[in-house]
Amino acid sequence: MSVRILVYDDYAKMSAAAARHVASRVNARPGVVLGLATGSTPVGMYAELIELHRREGLDFSRVTTFNLDEYCGLDADDPRSYDRFMWEHLFAHVNLERTRTHVPYGAARDPEAECIRYEEMIRAAGGIDLQVLGIGMNGHIGFNEPGSASNSRTRVVRLAEQTVQVNRAKAEAEELPAFALSMGMGTIMDAREIVLLANGDAKADIIRQAIQGPVTPDVPASILQRHPDVTVFLDKPAAKLLELD
Repeated sequence: MSVRILVYDDYAKMSAAAARHVASRVNARPGVVLGLATGSTPVGMYAELIELHRREGLDFSRVTTFNLDEYCGLDADDPRSYDRFMWEHLFAHVNLERTRTHVPYGAARDPEAECIRYEEMIRAAGGIDLQVLGIGMNGHIGFNEPGSASNSRTRVVRLAEQTVQVNRAKAEAEELPAFALSMGMGTIMDAREIVLLANGDAKADIIRQAIQGPVTPDVPASILQRHPDVTVFLDKPAAKLLELD
């Protein structure tokens, strides 16, 4: 299996280790193309990257970023948008060039055309070198819900009701769109390297299914077992159901 599993005592240590991993790629290749995720899980990693920028001069000036997804119908300045999330949790605190940050434009009049444009931008940048992922309670990566095709590209997706409910609670928002623009499974798998982050008891079962269960469209993240370079960062609660040597 090409999946490397790293387990840490708690969320803080997991986040710090993941940040060091990403920082090592930035230091080794200043023009690296990063694929980034939102949600609560990577927040600690982003905070650590900000500290590495402040304390050690981690340089983002030549880094290019592409986010996984965005809600349909939301402008970038909407407080519920992932564009806004990224500026609050990372972009505004490091020396990233605004023109090098990319998030699907949720308010596009033609969402399908926006998806095509986004794929073209990723290709024009040379592809994603390191893709950061979280994992949903149903195994989704990006917003690729169960049943997503393994060769899918950036597209408009309908979110599972469970996903909407969980994200609504996290965002403390009364309403969230039921549709989103999301990188596809094929887009994610094209990344040269992938990092998956998960923490907490609630993620233990889906992590076990994704990493050590069968590869199946019913658990979208299980496709990562077929990628040649995946590192999974977990805290002990998230790893408790795994069979580890």
